[in-house]
Amino acid sequence: MTKTYAGDFAGESKKFAIVVSRFNDFITQRLLNGAVDQLKRHGVAEEDIEIAWVPGSFEIPVAALEMAKTGKFNAVITLGCIIRGGTDHYEHVASAVTVGIEKASVETGVPILYGVITCDNLEQAIDRAGAKMGNRGAQAALAALEMANLQPAIREGNAVKDRPAVRP
Repeated sequence: MTKTYAGDFAGESKKFAIVVSRFNDFITQRLLNGAVDQLKRHGVAEEDIEIAWVPGSFEIPVAALEMAKTGKFNAVITLGCIIRGGTDHYEHVASAVTVGIEKASVETGVPILYGVITCDNLEQAIDRAGAKMGNRGAQAALAALEMANLQPAIREGNAVKDRPAVRP
């Protein structure tokens, strides 16, 4: 019989770090609020959430790596907002942040979830920070919960009998 592993969304006794950019904080604060709300709704205690503010999205990977290396967290959530401008700066920053987050996660083995909005304009950013497109911070928090529960299931060989849980 095929073994299937899946994480659920239980947050009790789990610890999470959130790395959030101050640049474009009118957006990132909304992402942070969505992430914290989602974690608390799923049983994560307030004292089990630690937040690190960084100057901009470019600094997110270094802080996420440091948080992951502490060994205290089941997952790290990264939140930022990169809005395209009139130069190619956007491409460089978005690429570096994406690759940096992925490398930090692979290096540490700690799930580091990507809640960085990359968009063409402010309207798109607002849409992804709680308007038409939902809240990317809340979505990243759900993914963090799922991964925080999936990893132990795999390590312990706890396969599920039914289809994996669907996001709440």
